Amino acid sequence: MSKQSAQTKITAQHHLTKEQSAIINAHGNTTINAVAGSGKTTTIIEYAAARPATSKICYLAFNKSVKLEASRKFAERGLRNVKVETAHSLAYRYIVPGSAYKIKAQGYKINEIAELLQLRGDGGRHTEFIIANHISKFILYFCNSDKAKVQDLNYLDTVTDDKAKNFVRLFYKHIEDGTRLLLAKMDKAEIEITHDFYLKKFQLSNPVLPYDYILFDEGQDASAAMLDIFLKQNATKVIVGDVHQQIYGWRHAVNSLSKTAFSNLQLSTSFRFPQSIAGLAMGVLAWKERLEAYQPIQIIGKGNSQKITSKASIARTNLGLLLHAINYITDNRKVKHIYFEGNINSYTYADEGASLYDVLSLYNGNHDMIRDNLIRSMNSMDDLEEYIESTEDAQLSMMVEVVNEYGNEITGIIKSLKNLHTGNEERDKAEMIFSTVHRAKGMEYDAVFLVNDFISESKLERSINESKAENLPIDYKKLNEEINLLYVGITRAKHQLHIPETLLPKDFPVSPHIQVIKMKKEEDPMKFVVAEKRANLLSNKKSFIQRPGLKEIKEKAYSVEKKREINKDAYKPWTAELDEELIYLYESDNPLSAIAVQFGRTKGAIVSRLKKLNIYPD
Repeated sequence: MSKQSAQTKITAQHHLTKEQSAIINAHGNTTINAVAGSGKTTTIIEYAAARPATSKICYLAFNKSVKLEASRKFAERGLRNVKVETAHSLAYRYIVPGSAYKIKAQGYKINEIAELLQLRGDGGRHTEFIIANHISKFILYFCNSDKAKVQDLNYLDTVTDDKAKNFVRLFYKHIEDGTRLLLAKMDKAEIEITHDFYLKKFQLSNPVLPYDYILFDEGQDASAAMLDIFLKQNATKVIVGDVHQQIYGWRHAVNSLSKTAFSNLQLSTSFRFPQSIAGLAMGVLAWKERLEAYQPIQIIGKGNSQKITSKASIARTNLGLLLHAINYITDNRKVKHIYFEGNINSYTYADEGASLYDVLSLYNGNHDMIRDNLIRSMNSMDDLEEYIESTEDAQLSMMVEVVNEYGNEITGIIKSLKNLHTGNEERDKAEMIFSTVHRAKGMEYDAVFLVNDFISESKLERSINESKAENLPIDYKKLNEEINLLYVGITRAKHQLHIPETLLPKDFPVSPHIQVIKMKKEEDPMKFVVAEKRANLLSNKKSFIQRPGLKEIKEKAYSVEKKREINKDAYKPWTAELDEELIYLYESDNPLSAIAVQFGRTKGAIVSRLKKLNIYPD
């Protein structure tokens, strides 16, 4: 069958759009900017199918799960001439087999780096661990860059917090020397190597790949090292992605789509969601007009899903998600199954190995129960918080916030979440799926509930105005990525999106596909309403204690500071009168979140008291 007749058959079978057909018929190096849900994988598969059967084609996927799914789809299409790889799997095959290298799959913990390099403090608290933390981050920065030497980079460019910057300036030579020494030890196989190391070594070896075509997916999240390998190949190159889905800046991703001098083509029709959600996505992206140069894009929504079988709550941060999940299971007592994308343990353990339970043990002064060496080295929570400030460790910061908020209640809370969590094989049973926006990338759900911890239009304006008022540079890159995170969250929805009103663009029209979650105003404390007969409940006619500033709630804002202010009565003793009020409110089917606000305590404290009163199911 000729190439042209094959193309005619493809078009007839799949009803490809004009944009998809233009891509399939393209010649030479091509950049494809594809909006969310636009069928880019399908398009790339048909592009490969339209090439000669004798062509050697490499498809570069973003991660292992995407690789497995793409391999299946190429195989179903009968394309045996396509080799599916990730950048790391490709690099591994070239660098590791036949060498003396062994892989340290989970990477090096901070205390391990300190021990390997025999770092010593200068009398300051935990100086050696802070230096080790920055060495770990500098290695990540270098391995993902396209530079040949560590000295070609300025690590300070990656540090934002003033306290952390001051520390790095003071110890820069120690950090740079330690980075070079640890990399040298890996290179000589004196110690195990990391995944980032062999990718970097692959890039520096200037490999020549034996392919006629290289199709690079999710190009917006490529590192400079990956892009360098790709651009140096003699093959016909196609890079596809969505510039507005770049959300891995913390892993030093670069906007690869804008760094190529290729022909530009578009995929602007989304088959995932209807036009109302497409309009909302465009409205949020229009906030970028306040940043640097922004070229408006068109998104045509042609999704027509009518059913809701999968529901997902998506948050910007681990902390926001954990608080939302806690609220969900305590306010929905009949829920039987929940699911966390990426497994629930990934939300309670940091990449370095520390857990919420380690931080809780430090909080209680139980050093003997701390497993992580770094946390065990801390004398107090103050020490840990000082370490976090000097290293910008976001994961540890989240854990400290959770422990400071819930204290010893966290053990029971996590146990409750785990008891309801289903395994991968029973994911379809979940009444609610919980995910951060990073873990939800590439996923889609019938209904999406956004947590109120994303950037809003007012927060964006405030950030810009504050920077201008203080004559500080505006962090356009960070603000751009924050908008991207909200865009990715919105575009996971197929049929219905539940969005806090604070996250809507100004004067945005609502629709049946967009449900607005009314949020409390900051100046209006939360309150809930009880039945009129409440006043007659107690035989002695005593009135309930009225706590100021409460309002009926349907959804909560996830501000730790606000919760601390509200929960000022958290440790006051329970009285018989309070117990009686608690029992009534609980049996009147009021949400636990509202009950907690009424008593000025955390929901964990409310659950704990109800259990002691033998009226809360275990």
